[in-house]
Amino acid sequence: MNIAIDGPAGAGKSTIAKKTARELGFIYVDTGAMYRAIAVYLIDNNISPADEDAVEKSIEDISIVIKYEDGAQQVYLNEKNVTGSLRTEAVGNMASKSSALPCVRAKLLSLQRNLAKEYDVVMDGRDIGTNILPDAELKIYLTASTDVRARRRYAELIDKGESDVDLSKIERDIELRDRQDMEREIAPLRQAEDAILVDSSDMTIAQVTDTIIKLAKDRL
Repeated sequence: MNIAIDGPAGAGKSTIAKKTARELGFIYVDTGAMYRAIAVYLIDNNISPADEDAVEKSIEDISIVIKYEDGAQQVYLNEKNVTGSLRTEAVGNMASKSSALPCVRAKLLSLQRNLAKEYDVVMDGRDIGTNILPDAELKIYLTASTDVRARRRYAELIDKGESDVDLSKIERDIELRDRQDMEREIAPLRQAEDAILVDSSDMTIAQVTDTIIKLAKDRL
């Protein structure tokens, strides 16, 4: 069974997807980690994202596999565990550039669909239900008001110890990100016709998770 969770930035997709997958015994497919794994490969092989032909040729035969070991997600690139390298600044910068390349998106589309064929998965992103898993048994469009999403992000940054945080700037950034996601040429953010809208503005994480789990069990 495949569960696709799409929605705008700050809607809580990853948190909800991870919790839902854990409670159902499914695999959570971290699409962001997969983009970062490709970034690791490009850095290790000194391949510039500006040279799309070189990138396309180099990633043709790579494998990226997500496993869970002792309850923790591990990402394997060509059978090597690269989990510890994924969150470095250099990898994040490379992922931001390389993820815009059509060849990278096409490669991950194939890998993500293969995972979905082999396992029960929960996958979250911007275009999971519309593009990556159009035949998913359950599609959720998870959203929340811009104000709520900004306040959640603000609280998260404060909890991390950051002091120079501007709520109004966070809200403007979210609005800009929404426009960019919805207007981008490749796989824009939109609600799939058969997706169920879940507005989490006035819901707790547990309430959202319970809602999705109930919907999933109704389809099992």
